[in-house]
Order: sequence, then structure tokens, then C-alpha cells
Amino acid sequence: MSTRIAFLKGHGTENDFVIIPDPENVIELPPAAVAALCDRRAGIGGDGLLHVVRSAAHPEARAMAAEAEWFMDYRNGDGSVAEMCGNGVRVFAHYLQRAGHVAEGDIAVATRGGVKTVHIAKEGDITVGMGKALLPEGDVTVSVGERSWPARNVNMGNPHAVAFVEDLDHAGDLYAAPPFSPASAYPDGVNVEFVVDRGLRHVALRVHERGSGETRSCGTGACAVAVATARRDGADPTVTDTPATYTVDVPGGRLVITERPDGEIEMTGPAVIVAEGEIDAGWLETATP
Repeated sequence: MSTRIAFLKGHGTENDFVIIPDPENVIELPPAAVAALCDRRAGIGGDGLLHVVRSAAHPEARAMAAEAEWFMDYRNGDGSVAEMCGNGVRVFAHYLQRAGHVAEGDIAVATRGGVKTVHIAKEGDITVGMGKALLPEGDVTVSVGERSWPARNVNMGNPHAVAFVEDLDHAGDLYAAPPFSPASAYPDGVNVEFVVDRGLRHVALRVHERGSGETRSCGTGACAVAVATARRDGADPTVTDTPATYTVDVPGGRLVITERPDGEIEMTGPAVIVAEGEIDAGWLETATP
């Protein structure tokens, strides 16, 4: 390993990430190393890590290399692997443009949740094709303290439980994962969104992301919320044959989510790179048990 490792820091609606460019997949990033880098006191700090790798160089992405040159090897802040991160894809695409790997317009990005189509607009916002939501059958309940709510089970390549509440403060501190039942609904854990109405086709959320705790934003969570809200409102585009667009306020900003009649979902929002530098590989080895 080189004695210095290049990194960048970026965010999408304040969902922040450590970015490690590694086109040929030569940098070892075990879970403990990722957790050390994402540590907000002893490391760089981030909700997660974006490992930038050419699809052909990564065993999990080689099958997608013909469709997408670049693979977003995404990790949660605790080092665990995640299938997909909507805000992360926007930041990932912004990095690729900044580095000169892609230009404005449409690009394809490989993820563990499949190949995603991304549009980089001239005015700066980035739109991600998030695919279709899956709506598993069965009742789900989430709890905080003595309060419990029914939740909508929505899968966006990763699992979500969407609960509509009267006040976002009812979500509590969200340091720990809110309990849910039945346990069989989410055998690998779940992202939990608490949602309130703000106006016509306008909602706000707080979210606990598995492996990261409460975050300032969650792209797949915003999509899951829009899907659940459309069903609640009787505006299911697959039934009405009319696109449904929702403005979703997250603690770190605002996202716009559109679900089309064919079920495809698009998410539009900002992406920002705030810093770049080098990691001391010796420190990383020391920081990794």
C-alpha cells in the first residue's frame, strides 16, 4: 500500500461521505478501516464511504462492466456493506465529473443494487434513476419508547420502514435503531423513516440508517417515503397512469422525487465536494485493530 492515500470529502443534502478513488481496486478497505475513516472524532468523518472502482476491476461488479464503467463500492459508517445509497450516487457522479472521467449528461453507475442511470445537469443538480420500488406484503410496526406506528415496507434495493407521525420529535434521538416487528420482515436490519406532512405533495422526514444512526439525509429513504406517501394519498402512478412528484425535506436540505407510471423513480438534488487531501496509510494501519 502507498504511504499516502488520496481522499475527498463530499455530501448530498448533508449526507456526507469519505471518497476513496481507487480505479484498479488495489486499496484494502476492511470494515475496521472504513469505520476508522468515518469516525467523526478520530478520523475524517462521514455517514459512509464511497470507494470509486472501475467495474471491471471489482469481483462484485465485473458482470456490470459492459453497462457501467464505474462501480460505487459503498460502505456504511460502521464498515458494513450496503446495497445502495441514493445521495451517495449523486456525490459519486459529481466526483467522476470533477475528476474528468465523465461529462455532463447521462452516465451509468454500477451499484450492488444494479446499474443506475444518472443525469448531470448544467445547472448543477443531479438526477438519479433509482429503479422501481418493491412493496413486500405484511404488516410492520416500528416503535420509539412507548409509542408505536404502523409502517409501510418499501424496498429500494435496500429495506425501509416508513411511518407517518404527528411530530418528528416523536422519533426520539434515533441514536439506536428503532425496534420493529415482526423480526422476519427485516432479517438484516432496516432504515426507518418518520414522516410528517408539510403541504400538498410535500413531506418532511427524519431517518435512522442501519449502520450509521440518524443521518441528515437518505436518498433511498426519500424515495421510499415518496412511494409510501403516494399510496397513502391514492396517487399510485401505476394505477392512475400519472407521474407523482413529491418534495421531500430532509434535515440537510431538499430532494424532489418523481415516480412514473412504469414504476421507475427519479431523485433530483445537489451534490457537493468540500475538500480533498491525503490519508497517512501508517495512521490507517494503526487505527485499524
